[in-house]
Amino acid sequence: MTKKRILLKIGSNTLTKETNHISRGKIEDIGMQIAALNDKYEFVIVSSGAIAAAKQFVKLESKGKEIIVKQALASIGQPHLMRIFHENFSDLGLLTSQCLLSYSDFEKEQSKINIVNTINVLVENNYIPIINENDTVATDEIQFGDNDKLAALTAVLLNVDILIIATNTSGIYTKESIHNEVPETITLVNDLQLLEKEIGESKSSHGTGGMQSKIEAAAIAKAANIETWIVNGLEDNFILKALKDEIPFTKIV
Repeated sequence: MTKKRILLKIGSNTLTKETNHISRGKIEDIGMQIAALNDKYEFVIVSSGAIAAAKQFVKLESKGKEIIVKQALASIGQPHLMRIFHENFSDLGLLTSQCLLSYSDFEKEQSKINIVNTINVLVENNYIPIINENDTVATDEIQFGDNDKLAALTAVLLNVDILIIATNTSGIYTKESIHNEVPETITLVNDLQLLEKEIGESKSSHGTGGMQSKIEAAAIAKAANIETWIVNGLEDNFILKALKDEIPFTKIV
């Protein structure tokens, strides 16, 4: 039986559980779910969190621009982030690998072929590719979208079955319900233009994306006939629960 492929994008707020440090418990939660779904699904992860990981250990002094400091923090934090994934996942019998990509990689045909070939070999050999933007040479994630766009472009390139974006809300809420302070999830979306009218401009505390970047990511996936699920990653077992329809989340088809 051919396994379905899920691309799981984990935002900084999910990885830190909205604190100032990476949550080992959350990474273990994700690993346990992947292990439980191993018979039917294969996973590729796009993970933010390198800057958040670095902030646990260092405070950089610099006369440079904030964006350059963040690039340096990402360089320091990325190995720590991978170490935490490796330690937690290996305890569950899961193998991990690191892939650093830049948006320019998606503009070159040979680079795209190389990405697909490498990731397919990793997955075939039971390694879980953990992808992040190569922040030392690129600033798109830091400035624009908390890896949402990177996740969508990767999902299309790898022809995945589902793009799951783990965030800190139970999907996208109706504007009226937010105004009334009783958030109500929009569960199924066919028309992204209608969805645009429902979202606000707010951005998350660690992440840089907010809902706008998630909708833009969903549009990229939708154009390739890939479903996007926007799920509350702070919930324990959020992937398992979403697959069983046990929690509210937004499905964009």
